[in-house]
Amino acid sequence: MTRRYVYILAALLTLISAATFVYKWQVLGFPLTGNQQTPVWTIETSIQFDAGPGSIKVNLQIPTLTPGYRTLREFNVSKGYGFNLNYVSGGREAQWAVRRTSGRQTIYYRRVVYEDPGSEQTDTTPPFPPPPVINEPLKTAVEVIVADVRDRSADTATFTAELLRLINQPSPDANIELLMADAGTPAEFVETITTVLAAARIPARMIRGIVLQDRQRRTDPRPWLEVHDGDRWRYFDPNSGAEGLPERFLMWWRGNEPLVRVEGGSNVEVSFAVRQNFLDAMAIAEQRAEVEGSVLVDFSLFSLPIQTQAVYSVLLMIPIGALVMVFMRNIIGIDAFGTFMPVLIALSFRETQLLWGAILFSLLVGLGLSIRFLLERLRLLLVPRLGAVLIVVVILMLVVSVVSHKLGLETGLSVALFPMVIIAMTIEHMSIVWEERGPADAIRGGLGSLVVAVFAYLAMGMMWLEHLIFVFPELLLVALAIVILLGRYTGYRLTEITRFKVLSGK
Repeated sequence: MTRRYVYILAALLTLISAATFVYKWQVLGFPLTGNQQTPVWTIETSIQFDAGPGSIKVNLQIPTLTPGYRTLREFNVSKGYGFNLNYVSGGREAQWAVRRTSGRQTIYYRRVVYEDPGSEQTDTTPPFPPPPVINEPLKTAVEVIVADVRDRSADTATFTAELLRLINQPSPDANIELLMADAGTPAEFVETITTVLAAARIPARMIRGIVLQDRQRRTDPRPWLEVHDGDRWRYFDPNSGAEGLPERFLMWWRGNEPLVRVEGGSNVEVSFAVRQNFLDAMAIAEQRAEVEGSVLVDFSLFSLPIQTQAVYSVLLMIPIGALVMVFMRNIIGIDAFGTFMPVLIALSFRETQLLWGAILFSLLVGLGLSIRFLLERLRLLLVPRLGAVLIVVVILMLVVSVVSHKLGLETGLSVALFPMVIIAMTIEHMSIVWEERGPADAIRGGLGSLVVAVFAYLAMGMMWLEHLIFVFPELLLVALAIVILLGRYTGYRLTEITRFKVLSGK
């Protein structure tokens, strides 16, 4: 395979990994760090009323489109009531019904949301509103106001801003005063503004929402103005004309319909309460993927049993250790015994800790190498000799554990976590190098194996990297691409620069 094909393969692996990573991170909201908490808001609507002698039907306007927020879950609390969700002209409506009840009744509707800047307005484009039916003298006042504002504006947004500025002047003119004389509540104020905008053939409607603040026991919806400019809906503060929504503003319903309608009841009271909590970001990402129908969660590590997840949280770090091993050998030029023996030793260091792991590893290899030289005099064949070395390694591990326990060094018990077969092969390989190339090369190879194991342990022990690989295992494709590219590297290693410095100078 030519070098070009290697580059194409590495680029393809990186592209697949990056695309999957960005989708899970940006779209599904998978967290980049462990223990990441996401604020969620619980909004509770309480409806209290006195039930009449007959049947009861309660209708509550509930959110449909909530720019900047996504719904995590919603539920209701009621005793003996049937419950349905219906779509109406202003959005969605929750309905409770019961055949017969009496006394003071309380119904709760709760909605849990979390902030999502990517959640935008997706409502349909409305038609131009018909001219409103207005009686004199209000009709003339509206016509004068519309003509005046149109001369001072250039488009829908500037028309709305100028209209709101005129209406909210400290000393409005006679037409404004006449128009706003009957607007006694904030909702009536916004409704009057939508009437003027309708006279100008501008689609507009009133929206009402809640400003989310923690531990609000009672809060009231705030009316806001929503105007369509032909391309999208835009929001305006009816009291100042400023464009945009208040911070942490959750839209609850649109239109002029009342928040609650109770048939068969009286003395209706409605209240809102808000509370902020924090949930694990991964749990929210899983629910978001379920809502969007993504299969990435169904086929992810999070779908496995907890015990299996714990196993893979360790196994997925082995490729990182392999990447460190390849880099240390092909780029740095450090010799080591065995292809991936240092990676397995690094796994043992995760349990024994680095210092004690290095001491125990050196002790086992040193004692095993001494006994291996004694076995050399017996002139055994290869397989029996390896079997004898393996048995000796097990006995040494047992002795080290017992002695350390008697001395009160409980850390020595973790020597049993070392891969005995790998240590036996290391001892055998080191003894052969000792005999063929001398003790200097053998010791250099042993120290190189220990150094690579230490660096692999440091890389595999990064908690943020372990979380990243577990949540985004597709990043291992990037590690694979790097290993493939390093496999084609045939230049100088860093440890060879001094060795060939004279030649490079010439």
